[in-house]
Formats: sequence, C-alpha cells, structure tokens
Amino acid sequence: MKNIAVIGAGTMGNGIAHTFAQSGYQVNLIDISEASLERGVNTITKNLDRMLAKEKISEADKAATLNNIKTFTVLADGVKNTDLVVEAATENIDLKLSIFKQLDELCAKDTTLATNTSSISITQIGAVTSRPEQVIGMHFMNPVPIMKLVEIIRGYNTTDAVTSTIMDLSKKLGKIPTEVNDYPGFVANRILMPMLNESIETLYNGVAGVEEIDTVMKLGMAHPMGPLQLADFIGLDVCLSILNVMYDGFKNPKYAPCPLLVNMVRAGKLGVKSGEGFYDYSESRKAEKVAAQFSK
Repeated sequence: MKNIAVIGAGTMGNGIAHTFAQSGYQVNLIDISEASLERGVNTITKNLDRMLAKEKISEADKAATLNNIKTFTVLADGVKNTDLVVEAATENIDLKLSIFKQLDELCAKDTTLATNTSSISITQIGAVTSRPEQVIGMHFMNPVPIMKLVEIIRGYNTTDAVTSTIMDLSKKLGKIPTEVNDYPGFVANRILMPMLNESIETLYNGVAGVEEIDTVMKLGMAHPMGPLQLADFIGLDVCLSILNVMYDGFKNPKYAPCPLLVNMVRAGKLGVKSGEGFYDYSESRKAEKVAAQFSK
C-alpha cells in the first residue's frame, strides 16, 4: 500500500494523515470544506514544528511530510487510485453508512476500506458495501502522531488476509496494532466509557467535586489525567455518542449515559472544543479552572 486517502480533516483525520505522510505514504486528505482542510493542514504543520523544536525530526522531514499530503473537497477525486481509504468522519452511524456506500461505488474493487470509528459496528458498516470482506476498523488513539495503539477491528466478514495486511501496515507506521472482534465499544471504549460515565455520575450525585474526582484517579490510580478532564479532551458529545451505541448494542443499563452528561451536551458544553465542559478553557486549553457550574 502506497496511496492512502483519509476522509475528515478534524482532530483524528489530520492526525491520521500526518502519521501516514510522515511514514512516507502519499496521502489524500478529504473534507467537504476548504476551511476544514486548511485548519487540518495548519494543525499538522504546528505539530511538525513542535517535533522540530524537540529535535525529533529535521526541516527536511517536515517538508517531506507536508509534500506527501494533497487536499481534496470532492470525494471521487480524493479516493481515485488509492490502496486504502481511512474514514475519520464524525461518530455518526448514518453519516458513516452514507460515506461507505459512496466509497464502494467510487473505489477500485481491490481498495481496502477502513473506518476510525471508536464504537460503531464494522459488520454493519461493511454490510452496506459489496465488499464486506475488505472493510475493517482502524481505531487510532488521540493524539494520533504520539499514541502507539491502534485497535484493529475485524467485522464478521473481514478476511484474514485484509486483517494481516492492516496489522502489518500499522506496524510500518510505528504503531502497536491489537486485533479485537466486533462488539460495541470494542475493547478501549467498552472499558473506558463506563469509567468516564461513572465519574460523571459521582459528580452528579454530589460525592465529590470535579478537581477532587480527578485528583483521586490521578494520584490514586496513576492515571495521566483525571476522567473528567479526559472526557473534556475527548469531547462530551463523542462520549455520549459512544455510550449510546453501547447502550443500544448491549441493552444493559450500566451503559446508560448519566443525565448530567446528556444535559451538558444539549447545552453545548462539550469540553475543550467548545471552551467549557467540566473545566473552563476560555483562557487556556489546560484543565486549570473548574467550570463555574461546578465551582464551589
């Protein structure tokens, strides 16, 4: 595989494009908005500059990485002559199914179709195509250029050959791929999201405040950031979406989203991306100030 298309220039999409491009692959970054593409490339450039400042890459490495990326707003143009397409659009099942229906029509028959979904069924996504055996999950972790893990999720029909190829490809990116089967939330989010949800329940029930909950988990459990801070970092809307997928998939009340989480998303308090979640990010993207709603 040499030519890669990445759909979506947001946080995950630009990180995936960055990672492939830095590893020497030709990347077509696709988004419906020129502004989104510009922001995505600017983010990649800033991240490369940070690596340059830390002497992890050279100026030549930075230039080569950026030269490996082309941008497209037309899906048909962006996926033409690609060996692998990685979809990294919003975590919305209807949107993803629509994209994969289009990809099946637009891509060559031997093109592998991957999704960066963090919870949605690979089998369900593959079922809307005529090539379910070539559909697979590549769940990268955020921030993609730094985090080593890639969850490789095989759908019910995904072949051994496709799985092996994607596992090998992930290793060439310097990642550590881990193969898992197709169940709601896979492994990472099936374990992580109930923990985040329980942390929100703990706040909702008045057991402790935002900083206190995060401090217990950081100092007591050696987590690099507290669960409420992590929820803000991921995006509370994304957390809610994943919990809903798992609740719908398992019909188990332990996955039901906390009412506080639901209300915060309805109110547009989504975390870092909106400037406020459990913490206030109006002055800094660091979780240094508890949101007024939760301050004592």
